[in-house]
Amino acid sequence: MTPSTRTNPPGATGQVPGARALYADAAPVARAIEVIPMPAALGAQVDCGDVRELDDATFAQVHRAWLDHLVLLIRGQRLDDAALLAFGRRFGELAAAAQVHTGQKARSVPEIAVISNVRENGIAIGSLGDGEAVWHSDSGFNEVPPSASLLHSIEIPAQGGDTGFSNMYLACERLPQALRHAVRGRTIKHDRRYTSGGQLREGYLAHQDLRESPGPSHPIIRRHPETGADALYLGRRPHAYVNGLPLDESEALLDELWSYATDPSITWHHQWRVGDILIWDNRCTMHRRDAFDPAARRIMHRTQCKGVPIVEGNGDARHPRAAAVA
Repeated sequence: MTPSTRTNPPGATGQVPGARALYADAAPVARAIEVIPMPAALGAQVDCGDVRELDDATFAQVHRAWLDHLVLLIRGQRLDDAALLAFGRRFGELAAAAQVHTGQKARSVPEIAVISNVRENGIAIGSLGDGEAVWHSDSGFNEVPPSASLLHSIEIPAQGGDTGFSNMYLACERLPQALRHAVRGRTIKHDRRYTSGGQLREGYLAHQDLRESPGPSHPIIRRHPETGADALYLGRRPHAYVNGLPLDESEALLDELWSYATDPSITWHHQWRVGDILIWDNRCTMHRRDAFDPAARRIMHRTQCKGVPIVEGNGDARHPRAAAVA
C-alpha cells in the first residue's frame, strides 16, 4: 500500500507545484479566495482572511471548496465560541453536542463540544482525553448524523494529536464490482454504546450481542445530498454489525470494507497549529486522532451542523476528487 499522506500544510513544504486555484465569484462584491489542494486524496487549505468578515458571495466560494475537497483547513483564526457558532451556522443549522460523560464539566454552550485532556480541580473540561481516537464518522449512532463538523484549536501539544482523514468517495470507487454488488441494499447497525475513544457511554451495557445492541442502521453506500456522489458509510469498526448476516460473515465483510476505507493512499493527516479551523464533511469522510503526551495540554472547540436523512446510493455516482486520484 502507498504510505499515508502526512503533510505539512501549504505554505510550508511538500506543496504540489501548480496545485493552487483561485475561486472568484462573478459578483463584484465577492473577494477572491485562494484554495490550495493538499497533495493527497482529500483536503485543501483556504486562504480567505478572517472568517468573521466573509460576505455571502465569498462564503459561497468557501462552501464550494468544501464540497470539492471534503476537508478544509483555515489558519490563523482567533474565534470565541460565539464567533465559531456564527461561522458554523453558515454551513447549516447547528446541532446540540452529545451528552457529557460522567465526571466531565457541564457544557456552558449546548452546541459547543470541548475536546480536551485538561482537568481543572479534578474535573475533565472536555472529552476524549489524550488517547487515540479510532477511525470514525461523527455521530453515526444518531438516526440523522451531522453534515459538517468544525474543529478550532485553542491549545495544542508540541507533538502528537494529529488528525487524519480518509476519502469515502474514493473508498467506494475502489470497491471491486462484486463487493459493491454484495453490499447494495445492506445496512450497518451503528452501535450507540461507545465513543470513538472507546469509552462506554453512561447508561449502556458493555457486553451485549451486536445484533441486539442499541443504535440506528444506515446504508453501507450513501448518496451525498449536495454533490450527488456515492460514498462508503461505515461509522466505526468496533461493535459494528451488518444486518441480516451471521456474526462471522458480518465481521468478515466489515474487515474487507475497512481495508478499502483506511487504505493509507486515500488519507491525509493534519498537524495542528493554534488558530486552525478544520471543517470536514461527515457524509463522505472518516477521521481519527493520534494519541499524545498526557502531560501536555490540548483544548479544541467543536460545533456541528444537522444533517438530513440518509439516502442509499448504488456505488456508481462518482465525485470529481475521487475520479482525479483513482
